[in-house]
Parts: sequence; C-alpha cells; structure tokens
Amino acid sequence: MKKYNLSFTEEETPKYIQISKYFKKLIDENFVEDGEKLPSIRELSKSLLVNNATIVNAYKRLESEGYAVQKIGSGTYAKKKENTKSFNRQYSEILKKLSNEQLKSYIDFAGETTSSEFFPVSTFKKVLNEVLDRDGSEALIYQDSLGYSGLRSAINQFFWKNEVDLDSILIVSGAQQGIDIISKALLNVNDSVIVEQPTYSGALTVFKWRRVNILEVPIEKDGVDLKAFEKILKKNKVKLFYTMSYFQNPSTITCSLEKKLQILTLAEKYDFHIVEDDYLSELIYNSNIEYKSFRSLDKNDRVIYIKSFSKIFLPGIRIGYLITPEKLKEVIQNSKINTDIATSSLMQRALELYIRNGYWREHINNINDIYSKRYDYMKSLLIDRCAGELESFFPGGGLNFYLKIKEEIDFNCKELFFACLNKKVLITPGVIFYKNPSDGHKFFRISFSQTSTETIERGLNIISEILKMH
Repeated sequence: MKKYNLSFTEEETPKYIQISKYFKKLIDENFVEDGEKLPSIRELSKSLLVNNATIVNAYKRLESEGYAVQKIGSGTYAKKKENTKSFNRQYSEILKKLSNEQLKSYIDFAGETTSSEFFPVSTFKKVLNEVLDRDGSEALIYQDSLGYSGLRSAINQFFWKNEVDLDSILIVSGAQQGIDIISKALLNVNDSVIVEQPTYSGALTVFKWRRVNILEVPIEKDGVDLKAFEKILKKNKVKLFYTMSYFQNPSTITCSLEKKLQILTLAEKYDFHIVEDDYLSELIYNSNIEYKSFRSLDKNDRVIYIKSFSKIFLPGIRIGYLITPEKLKEVIQNSKINTDIATSSLMQRALELYIRNGYWREHINNINDIYSKRYDYMKSLLIDRCAGELESFFPGGGLNFYLKIKEEIDFNCKELFFACLNKKVLITPGVIFYKNPSDGHKFFRISFSQTSTETIERGLNIISEILKMH
C-alpha cells in the first residue's frame, strides 16, 4: 500500500471530509491515478488511526463528488474528475463569439427564448410612446425598491386575481436575478439545497457561488423521485428546494399535481422552502396538462415564486417578479435593494400598459399557435427519423426537447456538440445541467424557438447522420 501522510489539522472539520479532500488532491495531481484501487477500508483506517465508519463516509463523499467509483465485491477505485468548468466556459465562449449575423448561417437548436421575429415591435413602440406621453420624465426615474406599483398591481390583477398581498410582489431583472437574491438572503456557507437532476445551469452556478451543499434528486416523468427526495430530507437539514414546475429546463418534465401536493406536505414536515421557477408555463400545447403552480396550492406559506417575462416576451427587457412568503418578505426585499436598488422604470411602466391593454394575452396566443406547430413537426421527425439513434421524451409544451443518445452508440454529448458545430448546427450538451461531470454525457437539449420547419428538418438530419457513423 502507498504511504498516505495525512495529519488532521482542521479541528472544526470532520475527519472524513479532511480525508476526502486529501484524496481529491492526490487524484487531481495524479499521485493516485485514474482507475487505481484505493486502500481497503480496514487498511486505511489502521494507517490513519481512525475508525472504519470515517473511511466509509470519506469514500462515499468522494463517490458523490465524482472522484471515486465503488465496484461491488471489489472495492473503491479513483476516478479522474473531468474539468467540466473548462468545458462550460468553452461552450459559453463559443456561443458568445457568434454575432447575430454569424448565427444566421447556423441551425440554432441552442436558443432559449422565443424568436424576436414574433415580437410585435410596432405595438410595443406605441405603448412606450403612450407611457412617455402620460408620465413624462417620471417614467425615467427610479421606482420604489419593490418595483413600479402599477406593474405589481397589474401582475396581481391579471395573473393572480388580486389574491396576493401587493407588498409580497417584488420586481426583479429576470429569473436568474431572482434566484441570486433568494440565495443571498437565505443561504449561508454549507447550508443544504435540493435541486432536480438535471437542472438549470444558472441555478447551479448561483448555489456553487454561495458554497452551499447541492443535493441532487433524480427526476422522473412526472417530477422528482419522492422516495429519494424524502431520503435526502431525513439525512440533511435542507433550507431550499429549487424546482421548475412546468417544462423543466433541461429535462422538459412537468411536475404532476399529486407530486406537488406531496412536496408541499414534505416542506411543512421537514421545514424547508420551495423556490418555484415557473418556466414556460404559458406554452402548453397538450390539453391534458392543467396549470396549477406550487404557489397556487400552497397553504403554509412555503413557496417563493419566480416568474420571468424574458423567455417568452423580449429578452432585452429583463423583467420578472418574485412572490415572497410573509415571514421571508423583509429579508428577501433587503437582498434585492442591496443587489441593484431598482429595475428599469420605463420598461416596468411599458410592460404594465402592455398587460392592461390586452396585448400580453394576444402575444401569448400568437406564439402558442406558432410554437405548437413547430413542436408537433419536430416531434414527428424525432419519431420517424431519429428513433434508431435517440430516446425522446415528449413534454406537451415549452420550447425544448431533451434527448438521450442510445447506449449502444459510442458517442457522448460533448463529442456530438463539436461534430454538430463543424456542420453549423448548435445544440446544448447535457453535462452543463449536472452538478457532477460524470453525469449527463448521453443527453443533450435542442430547442425549436429559433428555427423554421425547414431548418428543423435539416438540423435533425445532420444530428442523425453524425450518430449513425458511430
């Protein structure tokens, strides 16, 4: 057995964590090679003068962080952790470097927002002029830190039937800022949050920045695995559960009503809050899907609700809102004030008028009609032409499909991304949606938000041809 010289110097840190950190460093520095068998539990406990349970917990931690794999009856083996951060950065930089002009020569399956070509510019211009004529310079000054009262009132009236306390509605600059504000307000280092596996990469970034324990729970076809969810709750003091209730990004899963009610019951039982990111729920194409948010079902003030207008309206506007539970209202609002004081006044006033004049409903009806047709078309092609290479899930709404490369095909999503890039097709690799880089290699997301029916067919043919070669 190799010599392992570890002295326990951090008195406040449990020994099993110090041991796992020590082995992570050895694996990163190649002192312990990829695939090398780690010492047996008995050998290492004897060498380091700790009990067997400490080594068991250290190895479990290594495994959960992607640094080890356990083989039943054989032992625990080192696993070289891939540098997913560098890939995520590379992926983002590739997309950022493509100008709007360059993008026109690509088939863009990576877009996350509705196409700007469907935005009614003339109508919005008329609304902006009406706001400026009505409010003058008042439209350009900072508003109340909660947001423009007219917009909060319109949100309450048109989306919540005036059933929400107006002071609980907080205007933010999109869902990403909402997650950030909540995290700053409620999370401290080493607090625990549960996320769906996979989940929105922006939320993972925020939680990692806050240095919290991110606990992943597998997602099934109707929401999270409740047995696994409660198992986590029994073992950990959880502060927040972050969930996207409709057409989850990236899995496109919608949480069932039954599971929503059970999760709300668990929130009360185990004393945690649910952060509901209400993503793309306006784009429901399947009549069997009923809209019932966690927030509308909440009887115990457990839900922090986030809604962004950016994905389905105009990304450049950057407006969304939070609805905060009464007991968390002050701390979350203070977090918003400390973050940026206020969100664009002119755009808030314009959006309020846009909603009140009925243009919002008209816009949603229009894009529902357009995107439901694209959804049906892409779905039919996935069934007819890609069934040999891909496993597909059909969500019944939203803007995306989350696909799995069949196991018998010796190709992963990162390889597919670069192969598609060479053919001027953009996809989103699944690995960016997981906490651990060892997960998600067979998955990728494609969106039909920026594509015509002609480019959808061409793009899927290219993806299918690439996979058939492997």
